[in-house]
Amino acid sequence: MRKGEVLTIVSLMGAFLLMLSVSACKKAEEKIIYPQTKKVDQVDDYFGTKVADPYRWLEDDNSEETKQWVEEQNKVTFAFLEKIPFREKIKQRLMDIYNYPRMGQPFRAGEYYFFYKNDGLQNQSVIYIQKGLDGQPEVFIDPNQLSPDGTIRIGLLSFSNDYRYVAISRSEAGSDWSEIRVMEIASKKELPDRIQWVKFSGAAWYKDGFFYSGYDKPAPGEEMKARNEYQKVFYHKLGDPQEKDTLIYHDPENPLRYVNLDVTEDEKYAVLNVSAGTSGNELYWKDLTAKKSDFQLLIPGFENDNQVIDNLGDKFLIRTNIDAPNYRLVLVDPKNPAKEKWEEILPEKPEVLTSATTAGGYLFGTYLQDAHTKVYHYRPDGSLIKEVELPAIGTASGFGGWRDDKIVFYTFQSFNYPPTIYKYDLATGQSEVFAKQEVKFSPEDFEVKQVFYNSQDGTRVPMFIVHKRGLALDGKNPTYLTGYGGFNISLVPSFNPSIVVILENGGVFAQPNLRGGGEYGEEWHRAGMLENKQNVFDDFIAAAEYLINEKYTSPKYLAIAGGSNGGLLVGAAMTQRPELFGVAFPAVGVMDMLRYHKFTVGWGWIVEYGSSDNEEQFHYLYKYSPLHNLKDGVCYPATLITTADHDDRVVPAHSFKFAATLQEKQACDKPVLIRIETRSGHGASNITKALDELADKYAFMFYVMGLKPIYR
Repeated sequence: MRKGEVLTIVSLMGAFLLMLSVSACKKAEEKIIYPQTKKVDQVDDYFGTKVADPYRWLEDDNSEETKQWVEEQNKVTFAFLEKIPFREKIKQRLMDIYNYPRMGQPFRAGEYYFFYKNDGLQNQSVIYIQKGLDGQPEVFIDPNQLSPDGTIRIGLLSFSNDYRYVAISRSEAGSDWSEIRVMEIASKKELPDRIQWVKFSGAAWYKDGFFYSGYDKPAPGEEMKARNEYQKVFYHKLGDPQEKDTLIYHDPENPLRYVNLDVTEDEKYAVLNVSAGTSGNELYWKDLTAKKSDFQLLIPGFENDNQVIDNLGDKFLIRTNIDAPNYRLVLVDPKNPAKEKWEEILPEKPEVLTSATTAGGYLFGTYLQDAHTKVYHYRPDGSLIKEVELPAIGTASGFGGWRDDKIVFYTFQSFNYPPTIYKYDLATGQSEVFAKQEVKFSPEDFEVKQVFYNSQDGTRVPMFIVHKRGLALDGKNPTYLTGYGGFNISLVPSFNPSIVVILENGGVFAQPNLRGGGEYGEEWHRAGMLENKQNVFDDFIAAAEYLINEKYTSPKYLAIAGGSNGGLLVGAAMTQRPELFGVAFPAVGVMDMLRYHKFTVGWGWIVEYGSSDNEEQFHYLYKYSPLHNLKDGVCYPATLITTADHDDRVVPAHSFKFAATLQEKQACDKPVLIRIETRSGHGASNITKALDELADKYAFMFYVMGLKPIYR
């Protein structure tokens, strides 16, 4: 498919500072006076089960009442945080540890190379351009100049076939909504083209324009919460206003589907991807060289995941998990696409084929072996040339390019191995370091290990553990346990600067590979979705018990954290086993499992979770839904919930209702606070906001544990 690469912005995952043990802080046990949250008489009937929803009014984020509630909650939260004496020192340390140059992997567009670079504490990475690998880098776009608060993000989507233009995405304040614009590469000038109300879309160039996926303009005031329906594919011709764009594909009978179109590098074929949610899709194809051709079915159904990687002549290379839970690569003739006619290029292996890429007439397969990367270099027919030698156990990404490329780039990283960019010669198979990050710590001071433990049902689950060499296992080490467990997403070793702050204070960072992820293929994924979702929570709880039993930590010093589906994970774990954890950080979590599908793109998660509109699925959702399993008379962990006003993926109402209910039910003096960021979304919209939130989380944790970081 098109090789215009998209920036993978280094995301800031949650981590925590570790500290020296001191006597417990009495202030942390003071009774907090929470804002009064009114309750309404709202009861829903789900197949005969009456479910109260007294805080339903908090779903209206535009009401003055909700805005006042947010303001009052933030006042209480920040008043608590401002009393912590070492809060500012933690923030200064985080700023110091992040203040180093970070460069992204280069990608080529004709004679030019593009890359992202952040000098250290810039709110957004700057996009650079240079002519040739030895050229002088020049600023192409600096997003930091586009808004006073640095919350406008720019991403390069794809390049026109003559390399004259690049389509860019522009989003504000962390929203998933983006606007597609076009820039002329040589002059660095922006064209007048504006494509609005775009979400989860690329830009597939064809002739003098591009295909994209868009939505109808939402009603005023509903932009951040209304259900996104009827996604359509359009063709935009350069220079035309958006109103003149041609409708290419629309399915009015199925409003709740994602539709995206891509074009092969030779511009011969269009491939249409249609999915009913976050997993499972069917593929259609169209011959762009034939007049009046229409889309034809390539792979039917929504039970499996299929991705066209490239075309070899008139056939498609497709990565699929049909009859191969760990994925395989097949060659399919679109004019005779029956499964029995497929040619197998890369057969299924015991390891998961997480990606396949092409470049310079070669093929690369990236596999996961116990959640770390293996990469193989192949000829187009699947015959092996060599395994790419990686420097350690970790994660490699990249290896994609154009058909006339002579070299490709890849990035390797691990928990204690800063991202290093390698240049790979396609003819010789030799790697050499292209760019290395110089960080302000000594990686050799820290140890990374992978352990395996048994979950409740006996399933063997892997977990990465990182700590300082020589750490005493006495049960007193503050430990930060994070997980995700869903949507076929794998948690692999990655470099996170904030972990360094944890480790230098003698603490432990733990990351288990829970069911629901993609670490062991589709069977592992399905073992943690729909009616099997409880397995994910059991895996996470078993990870906590392992850390306690092995004397890494104890409940008082165990913090759990996760965002989005990981926020659901934390919410479920803390409601099912509240005594097991000292601190909980549910971030932008899916907390109301009965109503999540009624907002923005929540309907796309039904394939993963199920829906309360289905009687059988309602019962298991209700059984673990964090919001609905908070009980009177229970002492829950000290909790800092985080969300943001521009989160239009997991709308903040989830966190609002969970916070109000938890404050109502909490049976002890452990604090329950909610931190609501402004002009930010499902993730922090800039580095300043990310570091502010991290500092507040770490300060909260140390304070309620009665511990101090080493910083003076």
